[in-house]
Amino acid sequence: MEYNKLGSTGLDVSQLCLGCMTFGVPDAGVHSWTLGEDDSRPIIKRAVEQGINFFDTANSYSAGTSEMIVGKLLKEFAHRDEVVIATKVFFPERMLEGGAAPNRKGLSRKAIMTEIDASLKRLGTDYVDLYQVHRWDYGTPIEETMEALHDIVKAGKARYIGASSMFAWQFAKAQDVARANGWTRFVAMQNYVNLLYREEEREMIPLCKDQGVGLIPWSPMARGRLTRPAGKQTKRSESDVFGRSLYAATGDADNAVIGAVERIARLRGVPMAQIALAWVLAKPEVSAPIVGASKPHHLDDAIAALEIVLSDDEIAALEADYVPHPVSGFE
Repeated sequence: MEYNKLGSTGLDVSQLCLGCMTFGVPDAGVHSWTLGEDDSRPIIKRAVEQGINFFDTANSYSAGTSEMIVGKLLKEFAHRDEVVIATKVFFPERMLEGGAAPNRKGLSRKAIMTEIDASLKRLGTDYVDLYQVHRWDYGTPIEETMEALHDIVKAGKARYIGASSMFAWQFAKAQDVARANGWTRFVAMQNYVNLLYREEEREMIPLCKDQGVGLIPWSPMARGRLTRPAGKQTKRSESDVFGRSLYAATGDADNAVIGAVERIARLRGVPMAQIALAWVLAKPEVSAPIVGASKPHHLDDAIAALEIVLSDDEIAALEADYVPHPVSGFE
């Protein structure tokens, strides 16, 4: 495993980030396919053994139990200063009947201050390395959000801050507000980038490249669609309502892209997942794509993708059938 700087910071992160939405008590959240502590243990252990030092979770994953499992298991397998723990804030830890409790969702000062302390308690740590806003909050002035995040950094509860899926103008506005007031700026953008969704190439990726912001794309394998032939389903995909909504309008074109991944994978004698991930890794702006794993061998496949260098012809073939997609991933 080699390590990259996270954007223009001095922080070293592994070439792959382990996405931790997979880990959590199945009955606690909305995803029945998540893994409890015992099933999560060999995966997190394997990640640490393979040199992965970057772990991404969120306060809302499995009603907070993802943070609990990740924090506990990382203590078993690594020293705190050797790992980079990232978590997120915006969605409520849990939904109540009728919706979220007041002030437990969004990016108000009250919500941010409450949620960082709750996340730290669940993770069992005094600080997180990267604290990210999960989405844009249309109901809170961005000045309030950025000042609260700055105060969290100055209080030592977070080392850096980052953002996730939003419009490029929103990200630029947040950065400008922070710059004008001498507050901490975002150093990372966790956005939606894969062979089936490339809309971020229009505005967000060029903006981040220009500003030295590191990219840590989520779902580089399109929520599993790029890991298997078109039409093949899994337990997760069958219950993934959000995932289906991302591709509802572009099925035929997406299937053509999946077919190209399948052909190149067959010619190289590797799993489709490695080809899909190698395409994301080839983007120089990417610090570390976020990969999920529900079995230890999924990590082995992801790590093997680090050795794949796609030719110009292969990249052209993978990109040839792409069609513009409706802007999505911001929900």
